[in-house]
Amino acid sequence: MSQPWRILVVDDEPDLEPLVLQRMRRHIRSGKYEFEFAGNGLEALEKLRADDSIDLVLSDINMPQMDGLTLLSQLGSLDQDLRAVIISAYGDMGNIRTAMNRGAFDFVTKPVDFDDLQITIERTVEHLRQWREATASRDKLVTLQNELDIATNVQQSILPSDFPATAMYEINANMVPARNVGGDFYDYVGVPEDRMFATVADVSDKGIPAALFMMSSRTALKGAAIGTGSPREALIEANRVLQADNPTFMFVTVIMAVYDPHNGEVTYSSAGHDPPVVVRADGSAEQLPATGGIALGVAPEELFTANLSEHTVSLGLGETLILYTDGVSEAMNVDHEEFGLARLLDLFVGNPPQNADAAMTAIFDAVHEFAGEAPASDDITCLALHRSAS
Repeated sequence: MSQPWRILVVDDEPDLEPLVLQRMRRHIRSGKYEFEFAGNGLEALEKLRADDSIDLVLSDINMPQMDGLTLLSQLGSLDQDLRAVIISAYGDMGNIRTAMNRGAFDFVTKPVDFDDLQITIERTVEHLRQWREATASRDKLVTLQNELDIATNVQQSILPSDFPATAMYEINANMVPARNVGGDFYDYVGVPEDRMFATVADVSDKGIPAALFMMSSRTALKGAAIGTGSPREALIEANRVLQADNPTFMFVTVIMAVYDPHNGEVTYSSAGHDPPVVVRADGSAEQLPATGGIALGVAPEELFTANLSEHTVSLGLGETLILYTDGVSEAMNVDHEEFGLARLLDLFVGNPPQNADAAMTAIFDAVHEFAGEAPASDDITCLALHRSAS
């Protein structure tokens, strides 16, 4: 059974205590209420300071040493979560108004009608119960938000923020989660012969579970890229690692490309992910051929390997390779229209990006402008690799 509501009755009338105990005996016996008594405001303050478990103060106004209105003005200094109900003479609206201004929740009039008093007490403690539940929920939300903020910072800290920029090429990338933490990620890692691996991935689901699986996927993909040197072989190795220990059956779609800055060749492979887009030096753009493949983490190696290939293209001077998640192409506006691949391909017509940063800025600005006030339904992630025009 829940704890009784503890009520402090403050009144200098000596007959009130036995009357309250007699009229409220059924509620006292059932454990619903528990009463304490004080003869004036000073005595009430001493009891309240000594006992912070009191929930409700039921106080008369006219008392010696300290009256009820003065007591009301002192309750705020106690830093206790309680409510006050004032007992006032019938028609004494001046004192009632003052009491309400000083924080009284309600009032009852003399002579006290115990049926009315019971209703007033029940209404007051129900309000207090709801208030405490709301406060507890708020505190939980604050704690949860703090934990989510930490998770967001941890996730952002593992995404690269220092991007390679050489005389031959440069990379820029960004991820904007739909929630505090997302399931998308990007990465790049250098391998022998000055080649550069670039990866964009999208984990199923969102939130904390997706973020945890994202971290595992990023580690597996990075290690596989360093160990194999081939996008297709790296995806096979990463799938082998993730599929072997995946009790939640989460999956991740991946586009992985390796770039050779000496000849501009890009070799890429996709595990259930949209193929890359290349923006030509004149601003025209096209989506590159798909390479088949299914998402990492769910298919056994034989099935995964059978559906996976890789493709090689040459990135010309001044051209930009775009790797992106469907948070870009499927971003929706308030009319539930999708941004779509066509808008992405038309974005640079007449205005080709001069570097990777310009490409990223143009894409994210276009998506945000298109979406407007519509809430984000998915993480938005993009990586641009730009080959220098000189």
